[in-house]
Formats: sequence, structure tokens, C-alpha cells
Amino acid sequence: MTELKLENVCYRYKGSNRDVLNDVSCTCDGGQVCAVTGPSGSGKSTLLSIMSGLDRPTKGGVFIDGDDLSGIDLDSYRREKVSMIFQAFQLFPLFTALENVCFPMRQNGMSKQQAKNRAIEYLQSVGIKKDLYKRFPSKLSGGEQQRVAIARSLATGAKTLLADEPTGNLDGANTQIVMDILKKLAHEGRYCIVIVTHDIEVADAADIVYKINDGFLS
Repeated sequence: MTELKLENVCYRYKGSNRDVLNDVSCTCDGGQVCAVTGPSGSGKSTLLSIMSGLDRPTKGGVFIDGDDLSGIDLDSYRREKVSMIFQAFQLFPLFTALENVCFPMRQNGMSKQQAKNRAIEYLQSVGIKKDLYKRFPSKLSGGEQQRVAIARSLATGAKTLLADEPTGNLDGANTQIVMDILKKLAHEGRYCIVIVTHDIEVADAADIVYKINDGFLS
């Protein structure tokens, strides 16, 4: 089962005289939804960047399934092990919903037809109906766009999904739909889900809640 672990992680921006993250340790396992809450500027987004391998810790270690990120290829890690879900969806605007989900599989060498078949399965799994497959993101609602974004994350094959305020642009009904999808992926699909959020209701729906303030995690 997937395990993402941080041990005594500190992070300081170049030219700064203070740490943004201070001796952070936590474990997020497959089968669980972990939420990270805290005020703006507390270090939530930096923590997610460290988890995704976009930034390296100044001190401490990040481990995926026991492997230290400092000793593996981070491009491969981001391509195969972790996938990001963003508040602003980050779909390709000139690709249809189906093409957006096909993209990571085609990048990994899958045939066009096989990628299409798999993409349809992923879209169906998040409740996107057939009549939306050929729509561009601008023709989809916010909730639909976020579900397509989740399907695209699944298409990477990664078992760890890192979500940065995934419900921040959604209304209450769509927030519930997205959270139900993420919880199902964790509890039934054994995905490791990490959500950074300001939303108390989203945090309450998680299995584990970490609170961060001034770079300290509790």
C-alpha cells in the first residue's frame, strides 16, 4: 500500500532568514484521506510542493513507499507516483474533456484507442456523462471541470493524489460530489489522498486532519 512520509522536514526560501516549514513529520497512507488546514501563509502550499517533489526540503526527508525522494528521479516520481489536483482545474483549454484525460496516457506511450477506452472508464468513474466528452473546459461547469481533472489524475496511474484547495471554486453541492469521489478513491481504491483546504467541512470529511500554523504541523 502506498505511503507518503515526511520526517523532520524544514524548508527555507533562498535569501530568507526564517523557515517556512519547521521540523514537519507526518504520514499519509493509501486508503486514507488526509487534510491539511491552516491560515493563509501558514505553509500549506509549501508542504504540498515538498510532497510533490517540486521543491526539496532544506532539511529532513520525504519518502514514498520507503524510498527517499532525494535518491530518485523526480520527473519520474511526478509522472508515475503522484498527481496534482488544483483549485483552478488546470485543464488544457483547447482539449476536450476526453482528450484531457487521454493526454497523460498518450504521453506514456499508450495507443490512441486504448487511451480513449481507458479515459472513458475514468470519466464514467467520476460521473461525467457521454454527452460531455467532446466539450471543451469552457463549456463545462466548475464541478464538471474538477471531475474531469480528477479523471485525468487517475489516468497518470499515480496512487497518490495531492489536491490543492480542490473545492475552492465549487458550490456546496459540487463540493460534496468531489469529496465523495475522493473518499471513494481512498477507501475503495486504496489511493493516498492529501487535501490542502480552508474549508472546515472538507476537513471534517477527512480521515486524518493535520493543522499547520507558522510552519509547525500538529
